[in-house]
Amino acid sequence: MSKPEWQKSACNICYINCGVEMLVEDGRITKVRGDRENPKSQGYICNKAARIPYYARHKDRLTSPLRRRADGGFEEIDWDTAIGEIAVRLRDIVQQHGGKSIALYGGGGQGNHAGGAYANAVLRALGVRSVFNALSQEKTGDFWVNGHMFGSQTCHTAEDIHHCDLLFVIGANPWIAHGFANARDHLNQIRKDPTRKMIVIDPRRTETAEMADLHLPVRPGADAFLLGAILATLVRRDAVDHDFLERHTTGFAEVKAALARIPVAEWAAAADIPPDEIERCVDMIVAAKAMTVRVELGIQQGVNSTLNSYLEKLLIMLTGSFGRKGTNQLHSWLQPLWGNSPNQRYAPTDTEIIAGLLPPNLLPQAILNDHPERLRGLWIDSSNPANTVANTAEVEKALSALDLCVVVDVALTETARLAHYVLPAASQYEKTEFTLFNFEFPTNYFHVRAAVAPPLAGTLPEPEIYSRLARALGLLPGDNVLGSLRDAAFQSRTEFATALRAFIGANPQAAPLGALILYHTLGATLPDGTAAAAPLWQAAQTCAKRDPDAVRRALGADRPIPDRELGDALFDAIAGTRSGVAITTHSYEDVWSLVAHPDRKIRLAIPAMLDWLGGLDPAAAAAPKDYPFVLAAGQRRMFNANQIFRDPAWRRDDPDGALLVNARDLEALGAGDGEWIAVRSPAGRVVVRCKADDSMRQGQLALPHGYGQSYPAGDGERLTNGPRINALTDSLNRDPIAGTPYHKHVAVRLERLTATEAAAAEARSRRIHGAQPEARS
Repeated sequence: MSKPEWQKSACNICYINCGVEMLVEDGRITKVRGDRENPKSQGYICNKAARIPYYARHKDRLTSPLRRRADGGFEEIDWDTAIGEIAVRLRDIVQQHGGKSIALYGGGGQGNHAGGAYANAVLRALGVRSVFNALSQEKTGDFWVNGHMFGSQTCHTAEDIHHCDLLFVIGANPWIAHGFANARDHLNQIRKDPTRKMIVIDPRRTETAEMADLHLPVRPGADAFLLGAILATLVRRDAVDHDFLERHTTGFAEVKAALARIPVAEWAAAADIPPDEIERCVDMIVAAKAMTVRVELGIQQGVNSTLNSYLEKLLIMLTGSFGRKGTNQLHSWLQPLWGNSPNQRYAPTDTEIIAGLLPPNLLPQAILNDHPERLRGLWIDSSNPANTVANTAEVEKALSALDLCVVVDVALTETARLAHYVLPAASQYEKTEFTLFNFEFPTNYFHVRAAVAPPLAGTLPEPEIYSRLARALGLLPGDNVLGSLRDAAFQSRTEFATALRAFIGANPQAAPLGALILYHTLGATLPDGTAAAAPLWQAAQTCAKRDPDAVRRALGADRPIPDRELGDALFDAIAGTRSGVAITTHSYEDVWSLVAHPDRKIRLAIPAMLDWLGGLDPAAAAAPKDYPFVLAAGQRRMFNANQIFRDPAWRRDDPDGALLVNARDLEALGAGDGEWIAVRSPAGRVVVRCKADDSMRQGQLALPHGYGQSYPAGDGERLTNGPRINALTDSLNRDPIAGTPYHKHVAVRLERLTATEAAAAEARSRRIHGAQPEARS
């Protein structure tokens, strides 16, 4: 029996990835607390992080590769057999149809990004270029707007919330969803400070809205009308920052003309917000010295999502709320989490590729159509599209039609059950990990986490999985070839850099495999078994060349660091610090160096957006009569998270993922609080427990994400826990530019259940949770 020990790591529940310490006893994580030495979170954690042990070990973990049998079941096979068979089938598809016929889905889940570099390395070496993932399910409309306004889709706005005197929250609930460091502490500071204010736009009176000085309960799906009315009011009152606009932007005249044409009263009515509340909102904006705008999926997965992102940026720019302390900024990167791909298109669906990514809404079409470059193979890494992509039935049909589907995951997910092969990965705390969600300004942080617990027998970390695959494909040289590079790495970084350049020069076909080559060479020199962080060496070199002064400030070295040593110094700090480290510290003036346009000016006028704005029809804000309710499919709550949290026991409340519904709507249906009812959309039907919640508008409903997973009940049978919300969504209900789903605006109706169906739902819930209804909170 080993001595209990506290190990440093980071939370993997949301993209803030707060630093944590984990008590490890006999190889198991038993307790979690905040890491006070983490420079970003400084000991802060939320209620969810304490439940991480339920992720690390549960009874649905995989410990052997699986191969699907002809009857649809699975059989366990050894690693050599699995890798060998997969390599043959991959090679056959590439030889017959080319690398374009295969795509990667994922490349790292929440807080789990180290594997993405290795998956991409192998697949790119095979000629694979198409990638689908959660970012293109949520954020690519925002990336598209950023590309036009700032000159690159990798330009991404950050919020200086800690210094603002007006926080403007749109479609977000940071009290629950966080989205910035130490969110609850800072929301409380704003609430208690009479000199600081907060505005919230959200249909629901959320926990954050309860704290706000002004809550605008917009009609679901009418965000563009409300934002347009606010902007038009600013222009009519000439309450814009002319000096800022003149010095730092182009295209204001076109934007002003478009906004001047907005009929404010009519758009306010469409948003169901009184005009005097819009005037009050504008008064608060004008009075603010430093406004920060914080947005999230409420508008990024809402109706008119790309237009919403554009209007959000106009609100920032027209008020000059950019590039100053307490306002919005751009941020630096160690390694961009997405790419820049303007004017590129994906042929099988004739779709724009944004940020190097394809929207999951198009995945079924990319597989099931008859285009010569349609997808025949799909490699799925740490993702569960069968649960997370719109129109579950169509996604399952598409996955089942593939010639080859391989899933790398810790559990037999809903997607894995449709795969030909399933490869069991070590969990995020059983291997080296890091996150690429580094969105802070002026100081940006990075955190490499060493393993805190041993991996389960039979599992492998992703670098080992992809090394074996690359060698089986004949892509990665063996140790006899890489040994000299490893020896050079142990001599000095200078010798290693020279040897690596010579190796790639002599073997250009190995260039896509850079992550694997670094893992097997430089990785051997890294502390605490963090070899998987080796690919960050190249990112550190690039960051140091791009922002040398900001890197020097962040490192705070006792002596001046020469340019030639700066990248290595940054990398050593990243790889060698278990609580995370600052990578760049900028001055506020530096934000203009991060704008990618050569003249460093922001382009306000985007013709496609102005045309869209001009064509908005207020009559479209009403819900269809046949489906009179608007469902937000994917709400964040106190105890829901991403799909990697599969054990139902991790939730302290809301075990069934209840439907939130206004009490008056329940009464009109003739249903009671806690009753089982059905939600029906044109795409499908799900049975849910309902919960009366008068923070909801009438006609508005909400279901949480992170449910709908099958898990062994106490008697061993697999049962689905909570709603599979994408049985209700339609892949065509999406943004016309980015393809992001309108998950926050799904038209549905409610139906009572028969006594028999309701009793069956209750019995199923009891079997999953092992508790009587009165024991639930």
